[in-house]
Amino acid sequence: MLKRVLLALSLALPLTLAAVDAQAQVRLKDIVNFEGVRSNQLIGYGLVVGLDGTGDSMRNSPFTRKSIEGMLSRLGVGNLTGEGLNTKNTAAVMVTAKLPPYARRGSEIDIEVSSLGDATSLRGGTLLVTPLSGADGQIYAVGQGPVAVGGFSFEGVAANVTRGVPTVARIENGATVEQEIDFDLRKMTSIRLALRNPDFTTAARIAEVINAQVGIAHAEPLDPGTVEVRVLDKGDVMEALATIENLQVEPDTPAKVVIDAKSGTIVIGADVRIDEVAISQGGLTVSISESAEVSQPEPFSIGETVIVPQTDIEVYERDSGFAVVGGQVSLRELVDGLNAIGIGAQEIISILQAIKAAGALHADLEVI
Repeated sequence: MLKRVLLALSLALPLTLAAVDAQAQVRLKDIVNFEGVRSNQLIGYGLVVGLDGTGDSMRNSPFTRKSIEGMLSRLGVGNLTGEGLNTKNTAAVMVTAKLPPYARRGSEIDIEVSSLGDATSLRGGTLLVTPLSGADGQIYAVGQGPVAVGGFSFEGVAANVTRGVPTVARIENGATVEQEIDFDLRKMTSIRLALRNPDFTTAARIAEVINAQVGIAHAEPLDPGTVEVRVLDKGDVMEALATIENLQVEPDTPAKVVIDAKSGTIVIGADVRIDEVAISQGGLTVSISESAEVSQPEPFSIGETVIVPQTDIEVYERDSGFAVVGGQVSLRELVDGLNAIGIGAQEIISILQAIKAAGALHADLEVI
């Protein structure tokens, strides 16, 4: 009976929410990370030169002055300490990059350059040789080259225009790998799969799917976020992992409702259920209109022409009835029931929060 009521209500009003009930099967490589197969963060400090007067000011950025003096001294210019450096064509920057897994010596990686001082733009600049080191302090790459800025900034006497962030730039293939990270996959007899979204059911399903491939590997879930895989043929680790990462599995997710109150976006998970509740949503619409009338005195009388303001206020009350929603129905029926009330996204957000407060919503409610 409840389903028939919800269906009749949903046919009367347009659908304002979208929902999908079915779970899709995905490849293992899309939901897990292989232990050891990951990128590493690199960072370095450098100078960008060749700017058109948009670099750091020497007074407000003393580290830029020290860097210029040290660089020129190493290049044989001599000791410039105490000299009146006043260039505006140089900017101190922080250079960051990701060292991909299995990156070999001589390969090139992208780098990002961010201003450290008070430079207004890095457009037209060139990054000088900058060593990039990892968390262990070792240098793994060296970056250099002309920077590419996506934003711009123009300034006049009384106005300025800025689009994007002109103090952040990128250099495609701007760094060369100088040192490799040792990781010999062929010597490994087992590898761990780290789930990106830990879940007991998903971990068990992954182990079941892997073990169904006879003669390749044996999998055992260690916890909700880790599955250990022991390769049966030690000499064929690469082929075994290539087969495993393309296996299809149906991940399980907790019931969750995610709400973005700023944009009015509502995402409801497929496993969300609510107890049977009756919902009524009503409200008042107040319309205020301002007008003006002219009060004119009689001819040859003592008086002044004045403007008399007129304000008309009307209050409209929207009809609100009860709609029955819930009773452990499917996601589609839940959405249809909410749509049947005939309200907007912001009101639905309030209703979902009220249902959660009443203890009838069996899902996590996350507001972002």
